[in-house]
Amino acid sequence: MNPQLWSWLLMAVGVTGLYLAGKRSWTGWAVGLAAQLLWLAYSLTTEQWGFLVSCFAYGAVYIRNLRAWLRPAPPVVTNREVTARVDH
Repeated sequence: MNPQLWSWLLMAVGVTGLYLAGKRSWTGWAVGLAAQLLWLAYSLTTEQWGFLVSCFAYGAVYIRNLRAWLRPAPPVVTNREVTARVDH
């Protein structure tokens, strides 16, 4: 594949993932994680081993953030509820 095409494809997928994550969508982290497969292919094809290491490091961060977004949030306790519990 043409190096120019690789760079534009990787940039477009990465920016799309960041844009979606910035809009508070879990899909941004999923797109970013999927992009690591492209980085994996790029690093192996071009034998640029630093990108291979970075795709695993970024992949770990994307997995962590995706899991955090998909995990239900704990219930929020208001001051009124805390005060009511203390009074009893």
